[in-house]
Amino acid sequence: MLPGNLEDRVLAGRAHNEDAVVVRVPAGRALVQTVDILAPVVNDALSFGRIAACNALSDVYAMGGTPWSAMSIACFPEDMALSQPETLRRVLQGALEAMTEASCVSAGGHTVRDNEMKFGLAVTGLIDPEHIATNAGLRPGQRLLLTKPLGTGILATAVKAAWEGAEEAEDCVRRWAGRLNRVAGSAISTFGLKAATDITGFGLGGHALEMAQASGVSIKLETSALPLMDKVLEYASDGLVPAGGIHNKHYCACRTLWLGQRDEDLENVLFDPQTSGGLLLAVDPDQVREVQDYLQAGGDLACEVGSVVEAADVPLLVH
Repeated sequence: MLPGNLEDRVLAGRAHNEDAVVVRVPAGRALVQTVDILAPVVNDALSFGRIAACNALSDVYAMGGTPWSAMSIACFPEDMALSQPETLRRVLQGALEAMTEASCVSAGGHTVRDNEMKFGLAVTGLIDPEHIATNAGLRPGQRLLLTKPLGTGILATAVKAAWEGAEEAEDCVRRWAGRLNRVAGSAISTFGLKAATDITGFGLGGHALEMAQASGVSIKLETSALPLMDKVLEYASDGLVPAGGIHNKHYCACRTLWLGQRDEDLENVLFDPQTSGGLLLAVDPDQVREVQDYLQAGGDLACEVGSVVEAADVPLLVH
């Protein structure tokens, strides 16, 4: 039995091995749909399943929606399936725990034989069609709030390399990447915010750049205000920078202007690909304190990391 009324959403599906699932949708709502899948970023299967689920659910929260149903996508090596069936069970368990916390029904899924384990969700959410936060909603004068610290890509690289402090790094990744963006997502609808994004594979710099270009403005980021995970600058200095971060940095280079002295380690953090990162919320100046209080009361960070300015020669300004 699913908790609460979640079981009532599924009208037909996996209980009798149907070809597809039929899910009830409330009247007057629009659908938010997304899919995301990733390879393990931590060693513990339960934590990986939870993080992968949080990562996929985040796309719905970032637009101001509420997750409604999700289907799991599991890629698994055949020899591992035979020798370590408990691993897949724990991945699915971790994902189900995150879905249940999000009040999102698990509506089935699909498995694929693959050389490398991967896991993710195809998520359907609900949203008020009159209140959608998009990349194109930025306006000059707005402040930018970030709800999680940066560094999961760099820390996950340290974990894979079994670098000094790897266990502590993995604990940090578990803590933040395994946290739902539910509070930040609800702030979008509560305060009528018009622009937001979640910080994932393109890093803070890359996703901020996407928003600036979509909105026809420039974004100014303050590196001194960035919340960082423990030891992330130390690891970056050691060269533990994922390839995706290097690609992000190179892609964004011609659209980025450093207003002060360029710091290579901070630049690597700025473009570090995040797994299940926080939301970047655009907030009018007179709302900043109220939104920060709301986020912090729910356990999120609420760091003011930049502002929206009139369009400059480049869309991303870094100070």
